[in-house]
Amino acid sequence: MSRNTIKKTIAIILLQVAAGAAFAQFAWIDPNGVRQYSDQPPPASIPKNKILKDSGSQLRNAKPISPAAGIAAADAAPEGVPAVKAAEPKGPMTLAEKNADYNKRKLEQAEKDRKAADDTKLAVNKSANCDRTRQYARTLESGERISSIDKNGERDYMSDEKRAQEVAASRRALDGCK
Repeated sequence: MSRNTIKKTIAIILLQVAAGAAFAQFAWIDPNGVRQYSDQPPPASIPKNKILKDSGSQLRNAKPISPAAGIAAADAAPEGVPAVKAAEPKGPMTLAEKNADYNKRKLEQAEKDRKAADDTKLAVNKSANCDRTRQYARTLESGERISSIDKNGERDYMSDEKRAQEVAASRRALDGCK
């Protein structure tokens, strides 16, 4: 073999060793019960029984375990070591869930807008009614003769007793106005 061939062979072997180290994978179950993968070793706080894969090779006599089995192993932790119970892992929202959430927010906003429009309309109507009642009360209190047309088409004038009743009613109505 020539010297260049030997150098190339040694370089290839060194690159393969370095590449193997670069592809070293670690897998473990985190405290939330979620399986984690990394090219970095797990944190020191992860117990050895929760490390699934170490430095690119399986642990001796260890089988890959599911997150549920990892939680069960955490429940059976020795005394003095707190057992970590994890909530159900929740992945990212699906398109259907995002759409349902968007539609829900859209309906809630439409309901708020409708309620605000109704409240505004009621406030405007109340203000207009209060203005009409104030004008009617001023007319009643002015002492002018007030007449109306009855069902026979004849003019009927308001009596003093009826005027007093109408003034009292308009004052009660104006109590609700600002």
